[in-house]
Amino acid sequence: MDAHQPPMHRAFIAFGSNVGDRIEMIEAACREMERASIRVKRTSSLFETAPMYVLDQDPFINGVCEVETSLSPMDLLDTLQSIEIGLGRKKLIDKGPRSIDLDILLYDQQIFSHERLSIPHQLMLERDFVLRPLSQLIPHERPPFPGHSTTYLAHLKSLAPPTPFPVATTPISPTFPAIHSTAPNRRTHIMAILNLTPDSFSDGGRHSAQDLDALTTTVRDMIHAGATIIDIGGESTRPGSQPVGEAEELRRVVPAIRHIRTAMPEAAGVAISIDTYRARVAEAAVAAGADIINDVSAGLLDPEMLPTAARTGATVILMHMRGNPATMTRLTDYPNGVVQDVGRELRARVAAAEAAGVRRWRIILDPGLGFAKNEPHDLALLRDLPQLRTGAVEGLEYFPWLMGPSRKRFVGRLTGVTKASDRTWGTAATVTASIAGGADIVRVHDVKEMWQVGRVADAIYRGVV
Repeated sequence: MDAHQPPMHRAFIAFGSNVGDRIEMIEAACREMERASIRVKRTSSLFETAPMYVLDQDPFINGVCEVETSLSPMDLLDTLQSIEIGLGRKKLIDKGPRSIDLDILLYDQQIFSHERLSIPHQLMLERDFVLRPLSQLIPHERPPFPGHSTTYLAHLKSLAPPTPFPVATTPISPTFPAIHSTAPNRRTHIMAILNLTPDSFSDGGRHSAQDLDALTTTVRDMIHAGATIIDIGGESTRPGSQPVGEAEELRRVVPAIRHIRTAMPEAAGVAISIDTYRARVAEAAVAAGADIINDVSAGLLDPEMLPTAARTGATVILMHMRGNPATMTRLTDYPNGVVQDVGRELRARVAAAEAAGVRRWRIILDPGLGFAKNEPHDLALLRDLPQLRTGAVEGLEYFPWLMGPSRKRFVGRLTGVTKASDRTWGTAATVTASIAGGADIVRVHDVKEMWQVGRVADAIYRGVV
């Protein structure tokens, strides 16, 4: 370390908001910390929680971030309080409503006491809304009290479950409701596939950004059929496909996104996802109005993708794949079982996204059915999705999950239906299995039919009618 550089310290900051646009306030606080040279290294998920102590107030959004800073504890406190004031916080009632709250939980392993500040935070071990997100980041570490041998995760498990239970919250856009991946009564989102390609495995050549009238009709039909997300792709990633090039992909997708956002008021409440592994395409798509970056490679095929996703602030779908579309069918060895190995490889991509600056609450996961998988692998992932969601691999809890089984090759093999567009019935079974397993989004071609499947499956498995 440079002798002239101040030493760096690891700290954990809890944040919360229950006034105004709660998520935007928290993200603004993170940006302000970065501007103040407090580097946000990792974040927890966001949780919607009931108020504690003062009960007559709106629910909070809470979370925790790990930061790196050269500031002393008191200087860090002063900086955080300055950020709170700058973001409009007015403290009128102790533990009452607040636009933003930033509390220092830990600072290295130090015990620090001052009339304005105590580290570790004196109340954190009694607060589920602090321990739950903190346990995502450092589950097996221990509070720095003398003789203390209980981990943060063990402390969390010792608390009585709060009522109502905290709900993991993944924002999409200001005009689209957040995904609540742990809410038992949530609806499944139907993501409609809109391929603007001549060579996609199922619907290549059907749609084009050059015919805006036809595009309008297609998108309108998808929305009326029940789609809540439109996933737009300009390059096929089917097994063995060849890349088309960045310029051509941009030409295909950006005009379509811009048209939907500027000329289709009925699409105002629908999220747009850009299906691409190229950073420049993702950035241009978000600038044109896309809300979600759906990367089949989870950042592996373009090293600029994850930093770009972080810079745009868009929610990103990280899908599991090995190799590229030309090589992935040969990369299907899972020595520890497909669920364990896919989970561990996805966890590594989550870590890469966090290192690039993507907030954990901006990540959706996809196990990648049909990508570097054979039929038994696809079936195992459909069957065992609950294991991925609930802790078979530590570190994947609380994420939303997308499943994309529509018209896949394994459906054709099982049913004997060779024409992909005729695999509707088999796809219906896989969509039902996905919803039973806890999927938050299903990506489909046959929107009208799969909306009906989803509606009934939601009623059966989630009690949503």
